[in-house]
Amino acid sequence: MFNFFNNPQSLLHLSSRVLVTGLVMFLAGIYGAYLYNGHMPIAALVSMHAMTIIGPTFLKIGYVMRLLAQHRLTTHPVAVAVAVAVVV
Repeated sequence: MFNFFNNPQSLLHLSSRVLVTGLVMFLAGIYGAYLYNGHMPIAALVSMHAMTIIGPTFLKIGYVMRLLAQHRLTTHPVAVAVAVAVVV
């Protein structure tokens, strides 16, 4: 499980999926909770309101994962090895 998060390429793909999922949840929640004028069961209405909270949360988590993956992709292993050798 942790090896999956150590690979920056797979983390970048996962972050893209989480970002898209968060955006879809947020937009569907806004439409269902505030813009849809038809009849809706109370459970569906509550879930639509919940999606307006959970969607942006996924957006934030996906964005942080994307930043972490991009940082790991731009870090040069040679520069890290030299920095470790200097400290030691």
